[in-house]
Amino acid sequence: MTGEQSPNSDPAALDHVKSVVQRSGTSFFWAMRRLPAEKRGAMYALYAFCREVDDIADEPGDPAGKLAHLEEWRGEIGRLYEGRPGLLVSRALAGAVARFGLVREDFLAIIDGMETDAAPALRIADMDALALYCDRVASAVGRQSNRIFGADDAIGGKIAYSLGNALQLTNILRDLHEDAGLDRIYLPADLLAAHGIEGEDPAAVLAHPRLPEACAAIAAIAGLRFAEARSLLAQCDRRQMRPAIVMMAIYRRIYDKLLRRGWKRLAEPMKLSRAEKLWLALRHGLL
Repeated sequence: MTGEQSPNSDPAALDHVKSVVQRSGTSFFWAMRRLPAEKRGAMYALYAFCREVDDIADEPGDPAGKLAHLEEWRGEIGRLYEGRPGLLVSRALAGAVARFGLVREDFLAIIDGMETDAAPALRIADMDALALYCDRVASAVGRQSNRIFGADDAIGGKIAYSLGNALQLTNILRDLHEDAGLDRIYLPADLLAAHGIEGEDPAAVLAHPRLPEACAAIAAIAGLRFAEARSLLAQCDRRQMRPAIVMMAIYRRIYDKLLRRGWKRLAEPMKLSRAEKLWLALRHGLL
């Protein structure tokens, strides 16, 4: 048995999800590339699913059509767990579900999160709503990933919570300017109000002189979650959890860059170069 195939593989489906990962340029590629073939194929399938539903939410289109398309994916997840997946991505997921015990509810949670993103305008009411959003779009992915890596659900769930929150809060802080252009404000309204920032106009929120205080509060939470994730991962088999360690390192580097830049030059791109990603992968022994 070679490549991404396993006894339960669907070669066409596995080729498809592998191509999705390779085309995406995702940082997750560096975390996945040295996994054993069966785990690598499962992670490619999970990533391709996430890419599929994320693209539905983010690409231009009628909000009702987006929700209908996401509802179709709910049906496809049902068919996957009934043993009759129809789409290439869900066919690729079938082996991962059987081999690694991936949970239906976490796939549905990810779709719930994408429904939030599919709205024509997005506002987060409070910190509890932000926590729920992060659980759906990040921690649910982490729980499924950790099952593939081989972590038991007890510690895997804790890692998914801490690392998922750290990564998603970093994304929110990195993408403030881009999201405002899409009429999205992920900083919760109760936090903004606590810093004297009222109203729902994205440009006005970003221009408010006290916005850096609200951003610093979110950054402080992300920092705590990174520390929790680091401590939890130190209790695991490092080889088993290397993909999570690499993702933590990549996002921690972005987070540190954001802290150095501060919260006033929000339009300044904040990405890692290919060389930085390669260096982090080498440092953590994945190449």
